Amino acid sequence: MIAYLKGKIKHKKTNQVILDVGGVGYCASIPLTTYLKIGDIGDTTELIIHTHMTDKALLLYGFCSEEEKSLFLKLISISGIGPKIALNILSGIEVSDLEDAIRQSDVSRISLVPGIGKKTALRIAIELQEKLEKKANALNIQGLQEKEDLVSALINLGFKRREIELTVEETLKNSTSGQDFEILLRDSLKRLARI
Repeated sequence: MIAYLKGKIKHKKTNQVILDVGGVGYCASIPLTTYLKIGDIGDTTELIIHTHMTDKALLLYGFCSEEEKSLFLKLISISGIGPKIALNILSGIEVSDLEDAIRQSDVSRISLVPGIGKKTALRIAIELQEKLEKKANALNIQGLQEKEDLVSALINLGFKRREIELTVEETLKNSTSGQDFEILLRDSLKRLARI
């Protein structure tokens, strides 16, 4: 199974790209959002790949981010939504906007995507709402654990809890997801030094 490709863009259309990876051309279907981010013909680019096997074909779908691929996989898990419709949805709405629309059951916003009717939009909202809530809960738990780890480390370094609570919150708010603990601790220490 192919999960990742890095190579030169040989050919590029709004819904497809051919990458030259070591002299082998890989054709991947892509959403419009990925098309706009990957660069021009001759540029080197990276794609996160979903390999989709059917009885008749082996197809590659490429994405510029894990979030995009993850939402694509959630969409194709819904009965009646195949890869082409899922790509069409991702081409018509940004990942964060689609996730917000699903959380708020905003069927009218989802149905603005060309080719998506009210019934399909309702099915997307109903079936993906629970999956997105689980994702949000997992991120909250991870954030709470990072916060407690930072607070504990700073207390062990001799700082008072009340001094570090706001500093740690500010550090986490300004950090990128999945940042190393050492970097977060260093940032917190820099903020505390300014107080």
